[in-house]
Amino acid sequence: MTCQELVELVSDYFDGALAAEDRARFEAHVAECAGCDRYVEQMRVTLALTRATGELKDRREVTALMDLFRNWKRTDAA
Repeated sequence: MTCQELVELVSDYFDGALAAEDRARFEAHVAECAGCDRYVEQMRVTLALTRATGELKDRREVTALMDLFRNWKRTDAA
């Protein structure tokens, strides 16, 4: 597998949608390629942060804080 192929398949990898043979090739490439290993880890972190952010937006205290920021108007004393 080439690095380009890995990049094209990374979403399917995280979705568990790769065939067993493709998953094995993907994981073998990651094990041998430091750049792709870093890329896959960066994608893993990005997905985790995206999920966490999505969960936060539904929390009452976050919604209230965001409303305060949206409605805040700066007043200059000068």
